[in-house]
Amino acid sequence: MRIIIVGAGAVGSYLAERLSQEGQDVIVIEDNASIAAELQDSIDAMVIQGNGASAVTLEEAGVSKADLLIAVTSSDGANVLACHAGKEMGAQMTIARIEDPEIRDVSANLGVDVVIDPSATAAEEIVDIVGLGGASELIQFADGKLVMVGGTVGPQAPITGVPLRQLRLRSAEWGWVLAALVRHGRTIVAHGDTEVEPGDHALIMTTDDNVGRATEMIGLKRKHFERAVIFGATRLAELTTDAMHDAGLSVIIVDEDRERCNSLADRHPDALVMCADPTDPDLAASLDLGPKDVALGLSGWDEVNLLSCLVAKASGAGMVISRFHRIDYVGLLSGIGIDAAASSRLMAANAILQFVRFGDVERVVTFSDTDAEAIEMEVAEGAEAVDRTLLDLSLPVGVIVGGISRNGTTFVPDGSTVIRPGDHIIFFALPRDIENSTALFSA
Repeated sequence: MRIIIVGAGAVGSYLAERLSQEGQDVIVIEDNASIAAELQDSIDAMVIQGNGASAVTLEEAGVSKADLLIAVTSSDGANVLACHAGKEMGAQMTIARIEDPEIRDVSANLGVDVVIDPSATAAEEIVDIVGLGGASELIQFADGKLVMVGGTVGPQAPITGVPLRQLRLRSAEWGWVLAALVRHGRTIVAHGDTEVEPGDHALIMTTDDNVGRATEMIGLKRKHFERAVIFGATRLAELTTDAMHDAGLSVIIVDEDRERCNSLADRHPDALVMCADPTDPDLAASLDLGPKDVALGLSGWDEVNLLSCLVAKASGAGMVISRFHRIDYVGLLSGIGIDAAASSRLMAANAILQFVRFGDVERVVTFSDTDAEAIEMEVAEGAEAVDRTLLDLSLPVGVIVGGISRNGTTFVPDGSTVIRPGDHIIFFALPRDIENSTALFSA
């Protein structure tokens, strides 16, 4: 697939790296010469320095043969212009990152096929995680009826010390399945002899009415929060503020910039806005943080987010969530006390990868500490998997089917489950097995 990416910021560069590693034909257009040169040195893809809305630049990128054009610069207008020009010149599909609701409303008339807003998606995920209280991930599939819960396995978790072969005899009956483990940075798609260890990062698929049981199995203690302390004045921070209010939490926003604070106070009169250094221990002490407080580092700087969260945790906050851009920080987060992480890069990848995958894919979810994916897709009439049991399919060892939605009913399957056309199937797959797995469920 030929994919043109306009904009090599945090989102664009991450997409370019991930898609080029998959073997896609990726061309990146970046206006800033130094950023373009730096990216060219780090990825196996063509990088063109130029204006992504320019017909000359788009022609150089081969837009007439492009299967997908993705515009993810920091400017809504530039993204729309790039999609409009690309569509006029022959791009099959266009995706634009758009934050302004007014521009979003008219974008379809300007050559934009799909609109993504990674910050809005990240805010929704943050609120879901806070609502569950204790998990590092809470990802919904099948209109929220199937849920993937992630978290660090506790020392007394019932899931530990028992071969999964024994647990699997009961797990389907209980309505959950262990999708994968991440241990010391390595992804493990578990087999019958695998034993879960305390400290593993576990990903469990379950039905929406069994989330409590799933969290108990991995030893998570659910917490109830009453106050959110948000460090930073970014758009993500504002969206999260609104969502926290809607969820019934009181909100404090902390930022160093006086002008931004005044603006925030005007736009969010229900929140307490404080102009202060988010990393100052004296500030944390003055907030009297306790177990019913969740602290969120949502500024534009990873280091500030990490430090503000660590100070808040040391001062008594019940949970801390940090926004990050640098993927190489991910392995450090849980080890230093960060309970969960939020990334606009991953949200953008999730929104876009469904259009890259083969078959009728409805959703793709990527994770911060593993390159595996969770994929939701509809089983096609005539697919190889139709009318066969999961056991008969002989799925690759790197694949676990975690849930099925069929005619309004959702369930966690076992080896005897027969796949039917029209099923919405959710499976977890390592990169090497994604293509073969999607092909099984496609015509």
